Amino acid sequence: MSAFAKKEIEPFLSDTEREFSRVDLTLFGRFMLENRQEYPCQILNMSPGSAALIAPVSGSVGERVIAYVDHVGRLEGKILRLVDGGFAMSVNATERKRDKLAAKLTWLANRHELNLPEDRRHERITPRNPAGIIKLEDGRVYQARIIDLSLSGAALELNVKPAIGTVLWLGRMRGRVVRHFDEGVAIEFAIVQTRDSLDEYFGR
Repeated sequence: MSAFAKKEIEPFLSDTEREFSRVDLTLFGRFMLENRQEYPCQILNMSPGSAALIAPVSGSVGERVIAYVDHVGRLEGKILRLVDGGFAMSVNATERKRDKLAAKLTWLANRHELNLPEDRRHERITPRNPAGIIKLEDGRVYQARIIDLSLSGAALELNVKPAIGTVLWLGRMRGRVVRHFDEGVAIEFAIVQTRDSLDEYFGR
């Protein structure tokens, strides 16, 4: 996937699309085109009326899209514009759903701007079995030592340091790299876990 800047989409937005304020954020998910094939994606910016996505496949202008985005949920709309590395899509929603989406986007934007990942609000623990396996999107696998983890993230001792924003899996839990430190990386899970899920995957 090649990244693209918000400015490549902004000049092409219609007045209707500009009606809603767009929020810069990084969210991961998957989407389905009319051929029913699913692909991974990353949201770069979004409003209650449209979203800009990085995607390996762009589809066609006017094509129906259904996306499932972490922290946001199901989005449905049509492809508005194609750009290098992705596309912009409309978001079809009722007025009530748009209001809820606006509130969610505001919360997500403030969380990222203040650099307050969710795991700061959760107790960190040291797993009884610290051995872990990290898998990247391209299939590469690495051994890791889990320094500590919470319901929404983990600190990992790793011999490699994937770039900040890199999507990876720790066991079955998807996340992304949010920080580097001397011994390794810190990751934030895409979905806040439960204590039962941590017990199941890592033991305590």
